[in-house]
Amino acid sequence: MSVITIGLNHTTAPVDVRERIAIAPDDMADSLRAIRTINGVEEAALLSTCNRTEMICWSNQKSSSDELTDWLANYRKFDRNSLESYLYQYHDSEAIHHILRVACGLDSMILGENEILGQLKSAYKDAVDNESLGKYLERLFQHSFASAKRVRTETAIGDSPVSVAYAAVTLAERIFTTLEDQTALLIGAGETIELAARHLQGRNLKRLIIANRTLSNAEKLASNHAAEAIPMSDISNRLHEADIVISATASPTAVIGKGAIERALKQRRRKPIFIVDIAVPRDVEPQVAELDDVYLYTVDDLQNVISDNLKARRSAAVKAEALVLHDLDDFLGWLRSQSEIETMLDLRATAELKRDQILQQHLQQLEQGKPPAEVLEKLAGSLTNTLIHEPTKSLGQAARDGDKSLLKAAKRLFNLDKES
Repeated sequence: MSVITIGLNHTTAPVDVRERIAIAPDDMADSLRAIRTINGVEEAALLSTCNRTEMICWSNQKSSSDELTDWLANYRKFDRNSLESYLYQYHDSEAIHHILRVACGLDSMILGENEILGQLKSAYKDAVDNESLGKYLERLFQHSFASAKRVRTETAIGDSPVSVAYAAVTLAERIFTTLEDQTALLIGAGETIELAARHLQGRNLKRLIIANRTLSNAEKLASNHAAEAIPMSDISNRLHEADIVISATASPTAVIGKGAIERALKQRRRKPIFIVDIAVPRDVEPQVAELDDVYLYTVDDLQNVISDNLKARRSAAVKAEALVLHDLDDFLGWLRSQSEIETMLDLRATAELKRDQILQQHLQQLEQGKPPAEVLEKLAGSLTNTLIHEPTKSLGQAARDGDKSLLKAAKRLFNLDKES
């Protein structure tokens, strides 16, 4: 029996390959059922995100790996040899170690990011809903969730923002303490603005406005974040409503001038505005920084913050890796105990079978009228001789062979060490 993980991620495959291999939520149920039909696979889960797709299986045959790779190639209509060049494959302790690292954000594109844990929990739920988990992967997922929680609690790996959008939102939170009473204006509709919207929403922002030159793009993004969409031409009329402004457009010229900010501040009665200009070239005129009651940060300011925070995360990652190794040992210990439990169950079953056979023989003697005391004495002797026959035979052979390790183990197993 072994854990098998086969997949690809941002370090092994370019985005166009990751997009082709990714498994959509609507296809998850069929995919899990198909994987369960592969020879040897007893339990299965699928993790598929923009940065990784992985098959996590519990199998009783190592040959399952080749069949899993074949299935993925056929399912995604990908040349097998080409696909294999992008895949990683882990077995047993390496597979378990990998899953723990993924859960803790140690294998992510952004070191220590927490989003992957939610994605792993979604993969777990899909597997549970489709009845593709058993004792072993159920335990592994729960163990990975506990490990991730421990790493977050005992290290600072997730404390420091390391993406531009996250850094911008975190700085805003530091200035306003809470964002529950704040209004944010996002200018643009690209990936950075989408990430900023997601992070702001996660901070329970009171109100969100999204402006873009193409209104339909702003409306599309706004619909995903309970926001209001406005055209770029309305910015000057709405700027005074914003406590937070984050701008990331591809405009060749500034979209917010010093005069517009001065008018907004007057309407706000000098209530401060926090502005993050992520664009290159800049969206906000540099002279805005000269105004009182304005906190203006550029992409360079954020990069300095991110650089310092990455150093802090890398330092925290060293401790996190040590915690993961400890949790790996714990899980491997549990796995070993499962095989020993089977041994103990076999031992008990064998002993009970012999007991029943001997008991039946002596019950017949009672039925034949033999004295109970005599039958009980013979029963006790027969039971003792039968149960210790195989162990004493093995110990005798060990003594003849000079196998001191087995003799020592027997003393410990049967508590025969006189000194203890």
